[in-house]
Formats: sequence, C-alpha cells, structure tokens
Amino acid sequence: MAGLAMGYPMPQARGGNPDTSTLYDINGLAKDAPGWLDRTMAFVGEYGIVLGLAVLMALAWWSLRRRPDAPAAVAALLWAPLAAGLALLVNVPIRGFVKRPRPFMDHTGLDVLVKGKTDYSFVSDHATLTMAIGVALFVANRKYGLIGIGLAFLEGFCRVYMGVHYPTDVIGGLALGTAVALLLAPLAMMALTPLTRAVARTRCAWLVRDERGVAAPPLVAAEAAGAAEAERGVPRHRDNDLAA
Repeated sequence: MAGLAMGYPMPQARGGNPDTSTLYDINGLAKDAPGWLDRTMAFVGEYGIVLGLAVLMALAWWSLRRRPDAPAAVAALLWAPLAAGLALLVNVPIRGFVKRPRPFMDHTGLDVLVKGKTDYSFVSDHATLTMAIGVALFVANRKYGLIGIGLAFLEGFCRVYMGVHYPTDVIGGLALGTAVALLLAPLAMMALTPLTRAVARTRCAWLVRDERGVAAPPLVAAEAAGAAEAERGVPRHRDNDLAA
C-alpha cells in the first residue's frame, strides 16, 4: 500500500464533524486501493492535472486563433494563467490568517500519499489554481472551460484522497478560484484585448490570429475583390450607371 500513515494524538478521530467524516470516507478509499493506484492518484493530484490544464490551454489557443474575434478570444485565454497566479496570491494572507493545520497533524489513521506537507491547509492551493484556470477558460470558450472545471473538481477529490486536505479546504479553494477568475475578468479583458489587437498588427500576429483559418467578413471580402478588379483594369459599376 502506497502512502504514509501518520498518527498524532487525538481524542476522537471522526467525531460528529461532517468535514472530518467525509475526509475519512474519501481517504479510506486509498487504504483499500492497490499501491499502483495510490501512486497514480498521488501523481495526478500533485502534478498531473496541472500539466493537463497546460495542455488544454495550448489546445484552446490553437483553436481560438481561428475565430473571427481571435484577438479578444486569445485575450480571454491569457487571463487564465494570470487569474490562477492572482488567486494564489490572494490565498497567501488567507492561509496565514486561518492557520489550519494539515488533517494528518490532528487526526489519526489517515493514509497520506505525499510527504513533506508542513504548510497550512486552508485553502487548497491546487484547488484554487485549477478552478481559476477552468473558469477563465470558460470565459474564453465554453467547451474547453467545462473540461477545465471538471479537471478542477477532480483535483479537489484527489487532494482529499491523498490525505493532505479537508473537503472544506477544497471547497474554499474552488470558491476562491471562481471568484477571482469571474469578478476580475471584465477588468482583465479591458487591459488584455487592446494588447492582443496590437500584436495582431505586427509580425507576431500568428500568436493571436491564424489568418488561414479566419474567414473575412463580407464587407472586407467585397472590398478586397473590388481592389483586385481595379488592379486588373475591370471597371467598377455604380448604382447611378444602372439607373440610366
């Protein structure tokens, strides 16, 4: 069995606290699971989902560059990592104020799948980061956003399964990530959209727009066709000519 069972004196392991009882119920799955599954869950919960979200953002970037409103869409995508970083900064004073120990510091019989967690428990950094990215992705694109939000919930489950967070730590992290990503999104779009539109007018335009995949608006296409005809010497007819 993978994991480290750490015991600290506590008069009552479960008590009547639903937060603690849910912790034991979910972490109890690790006790009954084979070692390879525990090792997989530990990797997924510690690194895997974060790496998966990075891949998801890369796929979203590749897709969003082909939209007609590509600069605005890419600006919304840029907000995802910025929202995650800002949410983690907001969490620093919260953790210092609450000062909640990790669950294995106060409760016996937990199967702890990762070592070295000595910082405070509330709120979960992993849950905060992943949900901030997921919600910001939803602002940019619903399909990728729903996948990201689903990964954030999976991250929260993994943190409790691993024995390093209470369920309320995870809930707090999911709420914090959502609040930062949604409440500050309008200001972020006001700042980032002019930047991406400026990039679209430079040699680095491919970063925010895939010209091969973007259909030109009808008016722009008509003007381009008229310019091409003028270069070939084809006379352009006007409405007053038809009226005669």
